[in-house]
Formats: sequence, structure tokens, C-alpha cells
Amino acid sequence: MFPETPAAAAALSVATRFYSPALLNHCVRSYLWGAMYGAAHGIAFDDELYYVSALLHDLGLTEAFDSHRLPFEEAGGQLAWVFGVATGWPVERAARATEIITLHMRADVSPDSDPESHLLQVATSWEVVGRHPEEFSPDARAEMLARYPRLGFGAEFLACFEDQAERKPDSAAAASVRNDVAGRIAANPLEASPPA
Repeated sequence: MFPETPAAAAALSVATRFYSPALLNHCVRSYLWGAMYGAAHGIAFDDELYYVSALLHDLGLTEAFDSHRLPFEEAGGQLAWVFGVATGWPVERAARATEIITLHMRADVSPDSDPESHLLQVATSWEVVGRHPEEFSPDARAEMLARYPRLGFGAEFLACFEDQAERKPDSAAAASVRNDVAGRIAANPLEASPPA
């Protein structure tokens, strides 16, 4: 189900150490939703690279790694570069993790030009605000939330974004707050699902 490589194992260790339980489950679900979407649409992607990027994509929201200047996705992307190089990846591969994490908060990326960034965008926009609900069946949702419950993710994530917006008013997180991310999180069908 998950890639079994030293970098993948290390990414899970880092994620488990620094995320809250709600953010950890969100990152795992983001990987799984994206992999499910990629399989359904015949999108070939680098599984290890996508897994590591999905697991590390919100590190910039954690107390240990929150940057007082950089938007969280840029800070997290830079951390992913350090992580990748430290696990023995070539610098080009580490730079791809930086790009994937940074782009997940940007305008939509085509699966043809960057499949891993596309998958993370689809997965996280579904996870946070319920975009593309037609892609994920009620059965798939129920099974996912039974294995990896939300644990109050919506409220915790909104608090993170509101904090980012206050301190970093030019960030993508701030733009999301101005664009009623609170209402969109509340309307997400995953938030309405009964807890497992």
C-alpha cells in the first residue's frame, strides 16, 4: 500500500514525530487519495517521491518548522529538500519534492507536465475543501475515514491557516482565508461524515 524504501520510512518517522494526530492522518490520506485518483485516471507517477512529498507537505504548519517569513508551503518545501538530500537523494530529486510541496498551494498543475504536483493538488483540495467529490465514492470515503479518521482536522487546519494569514498576509493561506476557506471547510462532505 505504501512505498517501502528508506526515504519513505524516514518520512513517516518525521511526520509521526512532528505532526498532531489530525495533521498526520491528513497527510497519509492525502497520499492515499492522490494514489487512488492517479490509478483511476491512468496517471503514471513516482510513488516514493509522491509519498514523501505528501507526508511532508504540511511541516511548515508545525510549531517546530513554522517560518516567521516564508509561507508554510515554501518553508515545508525547503525542509523537504534538506530531508531528501539527507536521505541520499540526488539534489535534483530533492528539488522535485520542494516543487511538489510548493505547487500544491498554487494554480492547478496539469498531470501531463507534473503528475506528482497534480495528485497532491487534487488530494489536498479534496481533503480540505471538498473539491472533486465525484472522484471519491461514498464507500471509499467511509473506508478511508475508518482507517484514518479526521480527529477534528477541519477546525485544526482552519486555525493554522488563520494564524498563517494573520502573520503572512501575502501568502496563499491568507488568500484562502479571504476566499472563505472556513465556509468551504465546513461544507466539505468529509467534515460531515460521521466519525469512525
